[in-house]
Amino acid sequence: MKLINRLLLFVFFSPLTLWAQSNFSVKGVVADSVEMAKLDNTSIAVLNAKDSTLVSFTYATGDGAFSIKGLHKGKFILLVSYPKYADYVERFSLDSLHQIYNFGHINMQLKERLLKEVIVKGTAVAIKVKGDTTEFNAAAYTVQPNAKVEDLLRQLPGIQVDKDGKITAQGETVSKVLVDGEEFFGDDPTLVTKNIRADMVDKVQLYDKKSDQAAFTGIDDGKKTKTINVKLKSDKKNGMFGKADAGDGPGGYYQAQGIFNTFSNKQKFSVYGTAGNNSRVGLGFEDNQKYGSGQDLQFGDDGGIMISLQQADDLDQFDGRYNGQGIPTARNGGMHYENKWNSDKESINSNYKVGSLNIDGVNNSQTQNNLPGDILNSTSGQEFHKYMFRQKLDATYQVKLDTTSNLKLAIDGTQRHSTTNDTYTSTELNNDTLINKSTRSVLNTIDQKALNASAFYTKKFRKKGRTLSATLTEGYSESKAKGFLNSDISFYNTKGNQDSAQLINQRKIANLINNTVTANVAWSEPLSKTFAVIVNFGINVNNSSADRQSFNQSSPGTYNVLVDSLSSNYRLNEFANQAGAIFNYKKGKHNLTFGTRISDVKFHQVDEVTGNILDRRFINWGPQASYQYHFAQQGVFIINYNGNTTQPTLDQIQPLRLNTDPLNIILGNPNLKPSFTNTFFINYRNYKVVSDQFTGFYGSYSITGNPIVTDVTTDPVSGKSISKYLNLPGRETVRTFFGGDLTKKLNKLDVNIGLTFNANGNTYYNLINDQLNKTESYTFNPGIVINEYKAKKFDYGFRFGPTFTISQSSLQPNINNNGTGFKADGNFTIYLPGKFQIGSYSDYEFDGKTESFNNTLSKVNLNGFIAKTFLKSDNLKLELWGNDLLNQNVGFSRTATASTIVQNNYTTIKRYFMFTLSYDFTKMAGGSPKK
Repeated sequence: MKLINRLLLFVFFSPLTLWAQSNFSVKGVVADSVEMAKLDNTSIAVLNAKDSTLVSFTYATGDGAFSIKGLHKGKFILLVSYPKYADYVERFSLDSLHQIYNFGHINMQLKERLLKEVIVKGTAVAIKVKGDTTEFNAAAYTVQPNAKVEDLLRQLPGIQVDKDGKITAQGETVSKVLVDGEEFFGDDPTLVTKNIRADMVDKVQLYDKKSDQAAFTGIDDGKKTKTINVKLKSDKKNGMFGKADAGDGPGGYYQAQGIFNTFSNKQKFSVYGTAGNNSRVGLGFEDNQKYGSGQDLQFGDDGGIMISLQQADDLDQFDGRYNGQGIPTARNGGMHYENKWNSDKESINSNYKVGSLNIDGVNNSQTQNNLPGDILNSTSGQEFHKYMFRQKLDATYQVKLDTTSNLKLAIDGTQRHSTTNDTYTSTELNNDTLINKSTRSVLNTIDQKALNASAFYTKKFRKKGRTLSATLTEGYSESKAKGFLNSDISFYNTKGNQDSAQLINQRKIANLINNTVTANVAWSEPLSKTFAVIVNFGINVNNSSADRQSFNQSSPGTYNVLVDSLSSNYRLNEFANQAGAIFNYKKGKHNLTFGTRISDVKFHQVDEVTGNILDRRFINWGPQASYQYHFAQQGVFIINYNGNTTQPTLDQIQPLRLNTDPLNIILGNPNLKPSFTNTFFINYRNYKVVSDQFTGFYGSYSITGNPIVTDVTTDPVSGKSISKYLNLPGRETVRTFFGGDLTKKLNKLDVNIGLTFNANGNTYYNLINDQLNKTESYTFNPGIVINEYKAKKFDYGFRFGPTFTISQSSLQPNINNNGTGFKADGNFTIYLPGKFQIGSYSDYEFDGKTESFNNTLSKVNLNGFIAKTFLKSDNLKLELWGNDLLNQNVGFSRTATASTIVQNNYTTIKRYFMFTLSYDFTKMAGGSPKK
């Protein structure tokens, strides 16, 4: 270990060692400009004037003095930073005549004085890289009056916000947006990004949110969530603000929404409501997650068998999301309250949300299934009606018990009611010969409840780094489903004559209960000043039951004849012991974490009908490692590794015969073995202060051994398919991702320009009629990003670039989906005299011909508006909005995966016009917002 450290130090610091042989240096004293108090521990950086790379770095001593020796000839920049003070920047040169540069007294200015004073030297740093956190200074980015956080995020390098509000950063979806470190309406990011005013924001922080335990101990445990934290300005935390708007127009489309917020120091109260059928309100991305876990519960983090409330043998279910198919009608509302008291020793954060979503539409598809020696073509149609009502209440209470211990209590409850009413028709041919026709209808109603509670206790001891933490959680959920399945299938012989038929008319009932208790204790211990360890032990207990029954009719309308082969009643018990140890080495610019966790899992399943028992016991191993190198004040390089054992799900192992889709039968395989996945992730970020240039790239590589794959056997005569799962030893599936961002502000043009690149790759296997099929799929998407803002004059932003796709399978190498395309999206607003505005939010997509699809696909979704603002602050707006002005949103998609090629045509929102009236209001104790 010592040898490796010495080698690393030699490689990274040898250039600095050579420079240290010179006699050039700088010195000075840092003090407050008014009080003249010396500012100790001020950060002092010397940068190359040419490219802003770091040359040397130090901190001021207790009397504010600093000295940096070992420099060389050249032109440099001195950057002085201190919390709450404006950064001090000065250029200087060192040569043979000026080997020592004395800056004398450097007077630092408090930021709060900037409103009254002019600083000659100093500039705001737009981006700061602090470990795994990238912090953006909102003051360095220009936004229009009354802009929202969403508009600010679109300007930040490495962050993308799509038209639905979905946020992507560093190649990952941002699933949490916090306000001052606290959840705002739970985990619904759009309620922050679409409603908080951009001029209220001080900083935007992007980071991987760690678990409570990792955040407390400071030692990474591998559990992270991509998160954005919006830090508000201090003078924007007292007052009230909100907005209201309503819109209507010909064609029956409408929208209405309102949100009211009142902030009083540490107390925040908000209430909101939305309604509409144009998908612009009430349909934030990942809408299903707003209402908590109601369908799937993962048993701990030990890699145990997943206990799912929705199984493959259930009827159709609605997950509560809108994916652009059909016409949605959404109504949502909620309340949020948070507060801190007792000298911040106690706090509470609570949310209540209620909503409904109704979707109606039609979906028609053409499918080509390529078999060894045969090609099956089918056309199908679906009429769907989906409805869900849901509500959720959650609360988190935290208390500081004493100076060394804290307690966090959390509870949430969810209720959901959903209905699906779907009708299907299909026709299938084998080389132009009719083989089957079918009609199928599904009516299903589901009522679900979920209750989760947790307690997290932490204790710090006198010895720095020694801590104790304990977690106890319990989750209970139940689901009751009642539905009807009607199916009529006609099969035809080679002459095109019907030779058989299959009729199904059944009532299905499902009662599912799941109860999980998890306990975990962790102890962290510093082994030296640079080396520490955290050990943990946990117990997971899961008790579940799954009772599913299918009934035939004894007489019309009377369903009381139990179908044994399609019914089951299982009792499921799982018990796991988990232990782990994670070590952390941190010194200077290096931070290394490594360790593992091991789980001993016992699974016990009892068939309450037959008495058959299925027992499984397995050991899960989860190694991990992470290395961070902070090569510059605003630069970091990170590489992570995680290994995970994946057990087969109950859907895959449970040996049940299913008939929800009679033409596609799924069988279980109780002999499945676990697979193991190794995942590597890299992340590089660097910001050059003076040139205002940000560079970042990131990537991941995952390889899975002994993968669980599908084995499909399709009868080319009848068109029936039987699917099951099996392990594929000796083969490995691979998933890769790589992306990068380079952004820079062209000061002469006052334009921000950036280059982006994304690449995805997948290699996976499946069996089709006993023949192994290898599918390789790669996509490449380079692009250019340009944006510019001129307050009350214009603003625009564009993102465009080509796409390259390589997708082919070994079973049908001549039928591939290799091709090129082009994607672009953009927006602009022009501010005209008389407080008028015109603008557009549009996107373009082009897909070229491939061997799978012999025609091109292009679509322009052009949206535009004309608006006029009123009042002194321009916060009352009358707007005429036009959606899909070219009427090209035809609801069309096509995909090619493995041996299947599918084209879909579906109902979607097309061209419409709408008048809207919106009002933004704000009243802050610190004064009105700057216009």
